[in-house]
Amino acid sequence: MTSPSFTPPTYDDVAAAAHRLQGMAHHTPVLRSTTADEALGAQLFFKCENLQRTGAFKFRGAFNTLAQFTDEQRERGVLAFSAGNHAQAIALSARLLDMPAVIVMPEDAPAAKMAATRQYGAQVVTYNRYTEDREGISRQLALERGMTLVPPFDHPHVIAGQGTAAKELLEDVPDLDYLFVCVGGGGLLAGSLLAAEALAPHCRVVGVEPEAGNDGQQSVRAGHIVQIPTPHTIADGAQTQALGQITFPIIARLADDMVTATDAQLVEALRFFAERMKLVVEPTGALAFAGAQHGSVDVRGKRVGILISGGNVDLSRYARFLAD
Repeated sequence: MTSPSFTPPTYDDVAAAAHRLQGMAHHTPVLRSTTADEALGAQLFFKCENLQRTGAFKFRGAFNTLAQFTDEQRERGVLAFSAGNHAQAIALSARLLDMPAVIVMPEDAPAAKMAATRQYGAQVVTYNRYTEDREGISRQLALERGMTLVPPFDHPHVIAGQGTAAKELLEDVPDLDYLFVCVGGGGLLAGSLLAAEALAPHCRVVGVEPEAGNDGQQSVRAGHIVQIPTPHTIADGAQTQALGQITFPIIARLADDMVTATDAQLVEALRFFAERMKLVVEPTGALAFAGAQHGSVDVRGKRVGILISGGNVDLSRYARFLAD
């Protein structure tokens, strides 16, 4: 899904994305929790991207990418594939920039995410995530319709846009010792690493994946991209099979650690956010906190940033998580 003409993004691209997003993306709040601090013996700072436009950090990368389209690209429109958050982000960004959008989504994507994508004005094409190739379907459709394909993570403009969330956090809360970031395809982690390298070089950045889908952890350890079958996990935003050709080198070079969290730990984190912080967080959005709480990294006595990536979850499914 990448092109040899793509130049890997740098922090300058993240800074340019932040300028482009001014007045478009929300500068999301950083919240604290005495209960969380006491439980981990650390000072935690929660960057609430669940309160971002479309309910997730993905709006940053989507708008940053579409805002750089040529006039011809805008006229023909954008095509994307996504389990939900990138879908909504592309759909809203396309509406704001007055261009057509087609989104290829798994047929079992959360109903709320699919409905929102349609409400933002995009056409939705569905597929079976376990038996069909979303990238192949997307390439063919983009070719047939002359649309520009924007992948969910492996694109320099997407990565740069996602990095603005960590940029804001590191500017709002200086001197962080650790930053925990969820990992699917690695766009958010790669962008966060670029921001941290420039703004807080002493901050250790840790990626967190679902235990069932630790392809990133395997890749970093192996020194090359490891592809796995689509993982079965409640973290639907992290059901990726591999890191990207652009995201992997950045992560391999700059990430300090990669840890995992189980589905049970994610449910525990969801309950904590709901009961103690009054926040609706989706399972993928809880990965960073679950990784800090249960991972192999000792954060006691440290200043710890937690990137809550999103809050888009079907309410019926969410109720089951909280009730179990």
